[in-house]
Amino acid sequence: MQQESWRTMTPDHSKYQAILEDYDNLPLAPTGTLQDRLSDAVRRFTAVELQPRVLRITAPDNKVYRDYVIELLEKYDAKNQKVKYQQGDSESQINNQNQNNESSIIIAGENVTELSLFGAVYPPSEDGKISKAQVKHGLLHQANDGYLVLSVTSILSNPTLWPRLKSVLMNGSLEWQPASHKTLYPIPPAETLNVKLVLIGDRYLMAELENAEPDITSGFSMYGEFEQDLLLSDETLPLYLSYVKDLVHKAKLPDLADSDALAALLRTGARYAEDQSRVPLCPLWHQSLLSEASIESQGDRITVAHFNASMKARDYRESYLPERAIEDIHLGQVVIDCQGEEIGQVNGLTVVDVPGHPKSYGEPARISCVVHFGEGDISDVERKAELGGNLHAKGMMIMQAFVSAALDLDHALPFTASIVFEQSYCEVDGDSASLAELCSLVSALSMQPINQQIAVTGAVDQFGRVQAVGGINEKIEGFYKVCVHRGLTGNQGVILPKTNLGNLCLNDEVLDAIKSEKFHIWAIESVDDAIPLLTGKAFRGDKLDTDTILAKIAERIDHFHHGDVINEVSWLTIIRNWFVQH
Repeated sequence: MQQESWRTMTPDHSKYQAILEDYDNLPLAPTGTLQDRLSDAVRRFTAVELQPRVLRITAPDNKVYRDYVIELLEKYDAKNQKVKYQQGDSESQINNQNQNNESSIIIAGENVTELSLFGAVYPPSEDGKISKAQVKHGLLHQANDGYLVLSVTSILSNPTLWPRLKSVLMNGSLEWQPASHKTLYPIPPAETLNVKLVLIGDRYLMAELENAEPDITSGFSMYGEFEQDLLLSDETLPLYLSYVKDLVHKAKLPDLADSDALAALLRTGARYAEDQSRVPLCPLWHQSLLSEASIESQGDRITVAHFNASMKARDYRESYLPERAIEDIHLGQVVIDCQGEEIGQVNGLTVVDVPGHPKSYGEPARISCVVHFGEGDISDVERKAELGGNLHAKGMMIMQAFVSAALDLDHALPFTASIVFEQSYCEVDGDSASLAELCSLVSALSMQPINQQIAVTGAVDQFGRVQAVGGINEKIEGFYKVCVHRGLTGNQGVILPKTNLGNLCLNDEVLDAIKSEKFHIWAIESVDDAIPLLTGKAFRGDKLDTDTILAKIAERIDHFHHGDVINEVSWLTIIRNWFVQH
């Protein structure tokens, strides 16, 4: 274990300074840059004639991503000349454009219905002005000898469309259907169609489609996805900057002014991606971020000052709920101690997601444990109250398994424990509190107090290793806000998994406190590292060492078996068993 330097709490992009300073000389990125896998899928899909007939692309379902896919289709289609339509083109336009045999048609449909997708045959008019049935073409006819781009949502929201659409893709012909069944009128013969389908949707929707149509994952379709982040390196950073430059150009936004502004973009991206070495690739994220910065720049090139001002304004707009939560702690309505020592109590760290709120925020949670004489049960109150999710229950069971193995008892633990998130009124899930729960348990068993100036987060495996958790930046900042309001003592801080160091991208206020040693971060690898920081005593040692946490627990157990309380315990056990039986 070690106390971490502030330099590990934020991304360091100084090694890329020369690349950042060359930003103005970089070209605009061509379509497909940084999406090699997706580009390869589209290239192969456009090259084959027969199978597969469907390309599934996992990406957010909106116009920005659909347009990106259309650009890739235009880039890689073998005919090399494209005519693009949107839903609602007239039949005359379709017929005229299809006469150009050198063009591949690309049709993008949204909110499709059976009529708009397949077309229909309308009866002659009752007044006799139209004497024969009229054919209205659908999107499939518009896309003949080309590509039809649809949202997965269109298929899932209208499941009756799929069997007929699948038949057209596999058989190459469409049977006409009458628009009205009230009268009889002649229907034209089936029409031959050669259409390839591109489906776009997020991962959850793709899974729903696979459940409804198992054949979709066979040779009938090909798969691609829009990658959402990028690992930075000397080779990838110039490509990323060209990608940003192209996004700025297409959105008609002011460009970034200098390397400092670019570094601010990289730092914000690292926090969004929760990885110091990565940046997001989402075009919507970039457009939103740079559009807000352009408000501050008033049309001029965006500097780091404009960037920081826009981020500060965004945080202010989204701060009502987080500030109300911290205010409840300050007023004592939610009990959190960040000074002193307590037995069986520890400050855990949580991330709160409120439906309808744009971002997650962190706040500390008091985790407490009480023990009494019993048969070795460890009761998870959250689970019993049906407020604990499956992952939380799993973390609790893993933690219990580690404690049982560490105690190495030849008989059942003679104590029953009860662990709870105090003042928690909604579901608790995830295993990130299992280290804090373990610390509260061993504190209650050993009667050794825990330092309340330190908060804890981390997941524990059955061997006591501490594993990474999510939302680490929000968790640290949430505890810091409580500490700074109560007054920084210089000894407060957070224990976190060492494997989370690469996810840190803390705000400037917390970084300044760490620089001045008013707040601290300790990175640990195992339970043996955490316990001494919290209790001042080692978790375990050799058999002759009697001043460890495990030795104190063993001493208490031995006193139970051989001390004066054995008869009292026996009576308590008898009474409890009687109530259980009756």
